[in-house]
Amino acid sequence: MHVMLAYDNSRNARIALETVRELLSALKPAITLISVVEDVGSATAGADELFSAQYAEQKKGTEAAAANLAAAGFTASVLIAEGDARKMILRAVQERKPDLLVMARHSHKPDPGPLNFIARKLDALVEEFDHMTFGSTSAFLARRAPCPLLIIPTHAD
Repeated sequence: MHVMLAYDNSRNARIALETVRELLSALKPAITLISVVEDVGSATAGADELFSAQYAEQKKGTEAAAANLAAAGFTASVLIAEGDARKMILRAVQERKPDLLVMARHSHKPDPGPLNFIARKLDALVEEFDHMTFGSTSAFLARRAPCPLLIIPTHAD
């Protein structure tokens, strides 16, 4: 069995990863962690630095998660992509043909940190805009992925 897990090292992604480990531990599937780094959308030099830092941090977190999976007896691999998360995950699913795609359901609780209040407000604004224009990533993939999609709930504590 081959499972592809959308993973960005966020709180929600870590919850989804732990759920997959618990649910599928007896099967020991091959797990591909796909991490998509989205462009910051600016042509400034600062944006390039921000993208590079985000890319490095996301790659490091995803590789650490894969190493933990491997230590637990799973076959794990990492796929890093750049671009629109919805389209890049769909492309990876079409090319790699996993038996199951897993992703965390979006929640309004960002990772803890000093800017948590601002992050919550921005997150709510972006969420509203996404639903008005594009729909969520999971909804997009539910309509288009050629394999089953498991969406893991990430209830706030």
